[in-house]
Amino acid sequence: MARKKGRDISGWLIVDKPAGVTSTAVVGKVRWALDAKKAGHAGTLDPDATGLLAVALGEATKTVPFITDALKCYDFTVRWGAETTTDDAAGAVVRTSDRRPAPDQLAHALGGFIGDIMQVPPAFSAVKVDGERAYDLAREGARPELAARPLWVETLEVTGMTADTSDLRMICGKGGYVRSIARDLGRVLGCLGHVETLRRVWSGPFDVGDGVSFDQLDRDNAATLERHLLPIQSGLGDLPEMRATEEGAIRLRNGNPGQVIGSADFGTEVWVSAQGRALAVGRYMGGLVHPSRVFVLGGSA
Repeated sequence: MARKKGRDISGWLIVDKPAGVTSTAVVGKVRWALDAKKAGHAGTLDPDATGLLAVALGEATKTVPFITDALKCYDFTVRWGAETTTDDAAGAVVRTSDRRPAPDQLAHALGGFIGDIMQVPPAFSAVKVDGERAYDLAREGARPELAARPLWVETLEVTGMTADTSDLRMICGKGGYVRSIARDLGRVLGCLGHVETLRRVWSGPFDVGDGVSFDQLDRDNAATLERHLLPIQSGLGDLPEMRATEEGAIRLRNGNPGQVIGSADFGTEVWVSAQGRALAVGRYMGGLVHPSRVFVLGGSA
């Protein structure tokens, strides 16, 4: 008997991920709950982190890079006085300190973590070293040498503080490790630190307040969950929209340059709609869009 492949369903489902569940497990649960043929996510959350996980279904998976590259907002708590193997509360403590930062010291230190910075990923991360994941090497007892990577930090501010912890909010670009921010802040301040809790609040156009809970994926039927599905173009908000002409839509569906209505600078990346649905993404060149991605829509979109 042939294995059932699932439904052709396209769009975005925003899930409020709980702690203790991997991002991959959330995607698998969404795919099961909606009987979807294809699913993926835009930006991994650590298992102990909570908050927004944007799950792309079907043709929406073609727009994942636009969300991955977008700004993201994190709320997190740093516990001072200890550095851990994983740079969060799940790891073993490797160094301790009796020092604690004063509010003005912390505020001054944050300035060095805003703008274009260089950041070394945590030892327990998915970064590849000679073809192997850093976390696999770390679990085997190795301490892989990871190269610093550029990161854009839009804002980093204190939202609360106790004697031993500080609550922070960070808005940053692609590839940011909150655990590295906590570790490096602790070192700069001389008090050491690690992430105690971490929550992603929003990512690009998506907000955790618009998401479904993980429990709903078990409790609600597919028809109920589909009411929370966002259209493909929800992930394309940073691109200008152009409307395809009737003939242009036919050509674009076949992967050819097609005529559009609208205005944009020559060479601009745009998305094209036809009858209110996303049709393609491509470059605008003098009245035509040359497609780089074409959305083949059957069912929900």
